[in-house]
Amino acid sequence: MIKITCDFRERHSGIPKLLADNKIDISFSSLTVGDYIINDQLIVERKTAEDFIRSIIDNRLFEQCSKLKKESQRVLILMEGNPYKTGHKMDARAVKGAILSILTAWQIPVIYSQSAHSSVELLMMLGTQSLKDHVHIRMYKGYKQKKIKGQRLRFLQGIPSTGPAIAGRLIDYFGNIKSIVNASADELRKIKGIGKNNAKKIIDFFAE
Repeated sequence: MIKITCDFRERHSGIPKLLADNKIDISFSSLTVGDYIINDQLIVERKTAEDFIRSIIDNRLFEQCSKLKKESQRVLILMEGNPYKTGHKMDARAVKGAILSILTAWQIPVIYSQSAHSSVELLMMLGTQSLKDHVHIRMYKGYKQKKIKGQRLRFLQGIPSTGPAIAGRLIDYFGNIKSIVNASADELRKIKGIGKNNAKKIIDFFAE
C-alpha cells in the first residue's frame, strides 16, 4: 500500500485531501526537508511556478537543493505550473539556467504537473513505482556489491585531485581502499591521470 507523509504546510494546497480521497494512506508531519515523503523512500519538494521563481529571486532555491541532497539521494522536485509564465518579469534564460543547475549540478530530477490534480496523479504513480523498485532491489543479487563499490568511489572522490574517473581507476587497479592507502607514490603514478604531485597529495591525505 502506498504511504505518503505530507508536510503540515501542504494542507492548503488540497493535495493531501485528494490523496486521501484516492485511498492513499497519508499522515502529516512537520518535515524539515521536502513536502512529501513517499513510502519512507522518496522525498518530493513541490513547487508552484510562482514559488519556484520567488525561490530564485531570494536565493532559497539552491539552499533547498543542498538540504535535499544532504537528507537523501532519492529526491526530486515537482514543478506545478509553468515557470516561464508567472507574474514576474524574469528572463527565460535565467529560469532555464536554474532548472539546468538543478538537473546537472545538483543531479535532482524535475518533473512537471499542470495542476493539483495532476500532481496527485504523479505522486500516486511515484508511490506505485517506488514499491516496484523496492522489490526489484531486494531481488537483485548484485545490489549489495554495487552499493559497496559506490561507497568506495564516493570516499575516494573526497581525496584532493581525485575525481570520478581517477577514483574508478584506483578501485579497478588496487581492488580495495586498504591497498590504495598502503600504495607507494610510484604505484599510484601507474594510474592514468595521477602524476608526481597528485600522488604526493594522496599519500599526504592518508597520512594526515
